[in-house]
Amino acid sequence: MAFGQPAHQPEMEVPVCPRHPDRPSYVRCQRCGRPACPECQRSAAVGVQCIDCVAEANRTLRAPRTLLGGRVRDGKPAATYTLIGLCVAVYALQLLSPGVQEALAYNGVYTGSEPWRMLTSTFLHSQGFLMHIAFNMYALFITGRILEPMLGRARFLALYLLAGLGGSVAVLLINPYSWVVGASGAVFGLFGALLVVTRARGGNYKPVLVLLGINLAIGFIPGTNIAWQAHLGGLAAGAALAAVFAYAPRGPRRALLQWTGVLVVAAVLLALTWVGWQNVLQDVAQRYGAA
Repeated sequence: MAFGQPAHQPEMEVPVCPRHPDRPSYVRCQRCGRPACPECQRSAAVGVQCIDCVAEANRTLRAPRTLLGGRVRDGKPAATYTLIGLCVAVYALQLLSPGVQEALAYNGVYTGSEPWRMLTSTFLHSQGFLMHIAFNMYALFITGRILEPMLGRARFLALYLLAGLGGSVAVLLINPYSWVVGASGAVFGLFGALLVVTRARGGNYKPVLVLLGINLAIGFIPGTNIAWQAHLGGLAAGAALAAVFAYAPRGPRRALLQWTGVLVVAAVLLALTWVGWQNVLQDVAQRYGAA
């Protein structure tokens, strides 16, 4: 029996990484089975997964949430520091150019023609009284570092801005012809939110209540030239929003309910703005008519 030449054996195909075809890889992903080079390998609970499978898995995972529904984030409260930075930057512009305050401060008579003043005024501060911005920024720093991690950045910003708007609305309704500047309305909104959230979570809210009462009382001292109306308006708006965030029932619809509540509070503030503006128009008409 004769033996012929051995049959030709095909060469084994060298597996390569799909992301880097020039790199051979004998390690395969435990999920999809594709080769993965060292750069594309990710350690998993069992074996190794490729970077694409890890990214796909992360997209399907629900982001961890805080007790009030905010997204859990590591690091510093970026929204709080950004607001502080904006206020300080605008204050520096005020010192450099007096026209900045004239262009951004709020007075009720500008509600119809320049309504943005209701918010821009909350980033201004009195130039002749350094403690005005110093106190507001310190209060924002303290309350923001507590509330922002609990609420998340988006909810915290909504709280701050709507509380500031609430302060301007109260000024329009109660004392529309006064000029107001300062973040006090927004800061009192944070105070009110902290009070509501602390109480809702079963914490000791009495120290917050005492601090809030003292600061409210200071606004009524004669000669202080403090817009207590903005304090009350911001406090009411902030407390209302915090109640929406804190008492919304947990579940898949929680975020929807919370943001619906934000829209409701915003709608109420806009409605009150319209009422206040109509009162100003009627008052002006009566004054000129009497003249």
